[in-house]
Amino acid sequence: MNIDIIWSKILNQIKDELTSLSYNTWFADTELFKLEEDKAYIIVPMPIHKKHLNDNYYDLISNKLNEEFGFNYDLIFTLKEEIEEKNSSINLIKEEKDVVSSIDTNTNINSNLNKKYVFDNFIVGNSNKFAHAAALSVAENPGKMYNPLFLYGNSGLGKTHLMHAIGNYITENSDKKVLYVTSEQFIKDFVQANKKDSSGTNFNYVDFFKEKYRNIDVLIIDDIQFLNGAEKSQEEFFHTFNNLYNDSKQIIISSDKSPNDFKSFGERLKTRFTWGLTVNIFPPDFALKMEILKKKIVAGNFEQDIPDDVIEYIASNIGPDVRQLEGAITRVLAYSAIWGGKDITLDLAIDALQDFISKGIGEKDDISRIQKIVSEYFQITVEDIRSKKRSSNISFPRQIAMYLCRTLTSESFPRIGTEFGGKDHTTVMHSVEKIEKEIKNNKDLANIIEKLKKDIGIV
Repeated sequence: MNIDIIWSKILNQIKDELTSLSYNTWFADTELFKLEEDKAYIIVPMPIHKKHLNDNYYDLISNKLNEEFGFNYDLIFTLKEEIEEKNSSINLIKEEKDVVSSIDTNTNINSNLNKKYVFDNFIVGNSNKFAHAAALSVAENPGKMYNPLFLYGNSGLGKTHLMHAIGNYITENSDKKVLYVTSEQFIKDFVQANKKDSSGTNFNYVDFFKEKYRNIDVLIIDDIQFLNGAEKSQEEFFHTFNNLYNDSKQIIISSDKSPNDFKSFGERLKTRFTWGLTVNIFPPDFALKMEILKKKIVAGNFEQDIPDDVIEYIASNIGPDVRQLEGAITRVLAYSAIWGGKDITLDLAIDALQDFISKGIGEKDDISRIQKIVSEYFQITVEDIRSKKRSSNISFPRQIAMYLCRTLTSESFPRIGTEFGGKDHTTVMHSVEKIEKEIKNNKDLANIIEKLKKDIGIV
């Protein structure tokens, strides 16, 4: 039975009974989607069609279907987007069920460790000597010394490197289970654990969550500050912390600020952060920046030598972020290559880095910069884009800005939400997914996104 042919036949019959205006307005763009049990699902182009067809043409359509099939169907008028969303939800539930049902309680959870971060390639100086010694002590005696170990300091100072180094050392020298996650991933997993599966319960997800976070020996959680505002996730982390700590399992935490500076964390959780050892990683001094740059150059095995005066210029003019220092080296090498392999000299380095130094490498990755450029493009204010206004002329640019912040920066969903007026992380996730989907089907939007990227500084 080809329902497309049958529906075309029914439409022709209806067309003969209506004026051309009525038919073209209410029936021309309809589609018989499926006949299921006692229901006939009919796709209509707009919400207004659902009400008008139901109120004015229900009997006409029902009679035509009865004449064709000899059965009285209940008519369900629906939008194509509603069908797609329903199918997407069904597929997502099926995928989630398949994933969870495939989990064996004896299966090793992926540690998520980056093997390139080890103690051997962590460069030690006066600013991070204490943090390095504390990290190595924990790696050698997990669960016995400094539990929890709380590392804090500005971005790019080596916190993540040390955390991975601890995890890699433990996995290489013992059979302990290690798990590295960001606070963003913890929130995602916690939200997932509260979803219901196809059976109407969330038991499978809860079991998976507990298996992942409590049946381990070492939990390493990065950027804990992004649990800020996520009260239920904080509560779950509190219980996870207690469970691991009471079983003498090692907990390692990082943040961009001291536990004492957390404003919206419960006191009992802040207190637990300080039970072990709290270590501040300070920005590298000039000597350490020189050492970092030299090690980076040796490890890169570059075809060209980079003179000491160039290294000194970079160390003197680039900030403390290690990624910025490495980026400066890459930029100088790329500039040399563009000029046909021109010798790297101090003058070349100054030319290559003039914008880099004057603007700051982090500027193009700054959420405020993205908000400003998107607001100017759509002729609204930055205050609008950060507000709770829901009008389409503001909400759509806001979704684009959130998408650009997520794709052009390393910021997490919670952090982006905070910078957009305290939006929930799920709102940011929805916005990013929506724009990703629309870019694939809307060339005009894709072109707008590319232009905004260029304005922001991403070609």
